[in-house]
Amino acid sequence: MNLRQLAHLTALAEEGSFSRAAERLHLTQSALSRSLQTLEDELGARLIDRAGKRSTLTPLGEAVLVRARRITLEAAEIQRSAELLRQGEAGTIRVGLGSGPGALLMTPLLTHVAPRYPEVRVAIARGSTELQVQQLRQRELDALVIDARRIAPAPELVIEPLTELRAGFVSRAGHPLAAQPAVRFDELLRHPVATTPLSDEVARILVARYGPRADPARLAALVCEDVGSLLDAVAETDAVFLGVIAAARPGIEAGRLAELRLTPPLAAGARFAYVTLAGRTEAPVMQVLRRFVAERLRD
Repeated sequence: MNLRQLAHLTALAEEGSFSRAAERLHLTQSALSRSLQTLEDELGARLIDRAGKRSTLTPLGEAVLVRARRITLEAAEIQRSAELLRQGEAGTIRVGLGSGPGALLMTPLLTHVAPRYPEVRVAIARGSTELQVQQLRQRELDALVIDARRIAPAPELVIEPLTELRAGFVSRAGHPLAAQPAVRFDELLRHPVATTPLSDEVARILVARYGPRADPARLAALVCEDVGSLLDAVAETDAVFLGVIAAARPGIEAGRLAELRLTPPLAAGARFAYVTLAGRTEAPVMQVLRRFVAERLRD
């Protein structure tokens, strides 16, 4: 029994037919069949029920498949560890950024890495939390920096809390509400609210603070994962941004945006987390990302 045979069994189970599995493995069907027949001979039992064009695993085959997947993944991690140890401060940072972290980190990360680490490649993925977690599980990403409230704990995920950034409401500088010393929530509701998708926990905080009309399902008029686009829309219209104040800080300092002084104030923030896959060897180059996030992700 060897790793190649276990990989062949895994491919057959996932593809469901010898032809598709052989194509995926760049083998002939006869070579794949011989490999799996040898594995069955070594185990002394059938692993595959061959019925027409469709092939299914026997009960023993299913049991072997569970261990085969684990063994092949561990073998891949051993190879990865050896490769990473040779890289040092080289390699690729493959990171998924949530909406808030994306607004705060994406451009600064690129401009930080480019001049300081010429041997490092940076690949940033954006999208919904659900999509990014799926990409992490499929090993298409090495880490996520996302809103901790929007991710469900799971045994295969390592969720490391980072920080909590203050949230609030932001408008364009010339907005009718911007000059008021105190803005009531019912006054804010006269204008469209722009926000990223919000977690159930944040929804409960809003409703507890401002009443049923603060439920994001009713409150949000403009919903987008890209905070930068939301802030651009707010700067040009009477829409009001709900989100992390730090993301709007450049616009506030430039005089384009203004933080609204709601009464009562919003007592909530965005909790960010660094998420990796349990058991996956982390590349040394990812320390560049960890240091940068720890320094940059703050109010």
